[in-house]
Amino acid sequence: MTSYALALPSAAGSLESYVQTVNGFCILTREEEIDLARRFRQEDDLEAARQLVLSHLRVVVAIARGYMGYGLPQADLIQEGNIGLMKAVKRFDPERGVRLVSFAVHWIRAEIHEFILRNWRIVKIATTKAQRKLFFNLRSLKQSLNTMGVAEVKAVAKQLGVKAEEVIEMETRLGGQDIALESSGEDDDEGFAPIAYLAADDAEPARLIEREETARLRGEGLHKALETLDARSRRIIEARWLNEKESATLHELASEFGVSAERIRQIENKALTRMKSVMAAAA
Repeated sequence: MTSYALALPSAAGSLESYVQTVNGFCILTREEEIDLARRFRQEDDLEAARQLVLSHLRVVVAIARGYMGYGLPQADLIQEGNIGLMKAVKRFDPERGVRLVSFAVHWIRAEIHEFILRNWRIVKIATTKAQRKLFFNLRSLKQSLNTMGVAEVKAVAKQLGVKAEEVIEMETRLGGQDIALESSGEDDDEGFAPIAYLAADDAEPARLIEREETARLRGEGLHKALETLDARSRRIIEARWLNEKESATLHELASEFGVSAERIRQIENKALTRMKSVMAAAA
């Protein structure tokens, strides 16, 4: 439904208020759902489509909550899920005897997955279909929070259709972000952190000079890349990626420029692609 503009509540403000709002929308009966879906498909009735979307926004919130552990703004996750919901409504066929909620779950999760994979890390950790499946299922398939043993690794690999080595690598990547380099300060054997065992080779004068020069060149490349963008694109990139405090959400920028959050995302993706091209050419 990307070609349609539906008036929907925004999660840009208070999430608590947004959740209360979407939970206030009535859940449709099967008959009401079929009637609205037919009106939309046969008569292009946008109000019918809007009612279908509104009645399922609570489903998006529930699904988005399951992805809070990736450190991304909840409002953005909900926004992406809402996009998936609208796509589902556009493709929903009421004559197949399936409820919209069952059909929409796939589209909602797909949009959220794509958003997480684009933004969770600068260096993508999952590129193939099998790796993506492993990325989103490894945590739930693990029997405990401890490192998996050989037997568990083989079982997970077989279930997901990947190599055991890929399971081990993905577990290392996911677990790596939770390792504390600094000591917790407790006076016991567990108080020793990995940083205590790292050699300070990078503290050598030659290494320091090399690192400073590399940082300077990268900074200049980034500055030049930003200069190639128009004012709006530059503002979006700076707010989303270069803010030292808290990154702006798609909804916040959409409100600032008076456009949809989807449009902000399109501008952001185009600007990032251009910047990468400029920086690669200058390297």
